[in-house]
Amino acid sequence: LLLQAAANLARRGLAVAYISGEEAVDQVRLRARRLGMGDAPVQLASATSVRDILTTLGTGAPPALLVIDSIQTMHSDQIEGAPGTVSQVRASAQELIRFAKERGSALMLVGHVTKDGSIAGPRVLEHMVDTVLAFEGERSHQYRILRANKNRFGGTDEIGVFAMAEEGLCEVGNPSALFLTDRAEQVTGATVFPALEGTRPVLVEIQALTVRLSSGATPRRAVVGWDSGRLAMILAVLEARCGLSFSTAEVYLNIAGGYRISDPAADMAVAAALVSALAEKPLPSDAVLFGEVALSGEIRPVAHAALRLKEAEKLGFAKALVPPSVADAKGISTKNFRTLANLVDHILGRD
Repeated sequence: LLLQAAANLARRGLAVAYISGEEAVDQVRLRARRLGMGDAPVQLASATSVRDILTTLGTGAPPALLVIDSIQTMHSDQIEGAPGTVSQVRASAQELIRFAKERGSALMLVGHVTKDGSIAGPRVLEHMVDTVLAFEGERSHQYRILRANKNRFGGTDEIGVFAMAEEGLCEVGNPSALFLTDRAEQVTGATVFPALEGTRPVLVEIQALTVRLSSGATPRRAVVGWDSGRLAMILAVLEARCGLSFSTAEVYLNIAGGYRISDPAADMAVAAALVSALAEKPLPSDAVLFGEVALSGEIRPVAHAALRLKEAEKLGFAKALVPPSVADAKGISTKNFRTLANLVDHILGRD
């Protein structure tokens, strides 16, 4: 991603320096050629000594953008210790940041992350920089998300979605369209839920399938992309509060597109998908659902309802099945439900 950004800026006439401490210059050049950017006038170097890097950059005009890949490989001779240690990372970052501020360059530091996704090394590194961007994604899926965890000069409520292709990373202008199938035909067990990535809504499709068992075998519960414990809770509420029986049916739940949801506002959409699959009653293809379900069967309001409705309206949805406190929004009508039993009656045509 940084190599593509550096090449695009260099093609626009800006001076860009890309310093790699992990790869040789030829390796970086090969990757640039594979991305179709081998002719971009990016200054490449392979070095790990901060003193050598800054001395070389100080001999001429400072670059508009300086990329360091990665900060864990840099070494400052002012501090004893191997590269990657806490003291070396802190000292190297301080020298590079001082150079950037004095010479007016934009500095991008690449940092490794730990298994839990946090930045490796000292936490003080996050306080020293102006912006922290996290690049997320799973190897099994082609989509990557760029998220701002910190931004001194802007908001952190936007994400960038990219698709990994042979020619590099391509921007995805409408992330919601990735996780929605063709809605031309009504299908049982399918609902659309406006999930939140930070405070940015992304519409995803929730798919449910129920299979009745004729024998006395134990029914199976399988879920992909959602919490299995929460699925068990929704099934229990549907049985205890709504009079539906899932005890003799196998239940399969899937979040389309390999997406993972932890938002409790998905409860209502999951429950509706399960009822639709069990009763073989399709929901309107132009409707979205969101709301948290309590153990009492009550449907509770959730945060950022207006943002969810706005995203749904932007993608052509005309209806929303929502908690009682949510009002109509521009271009989309809402139908409020106080309890899960009311929603079940609506799906089954009993209201």
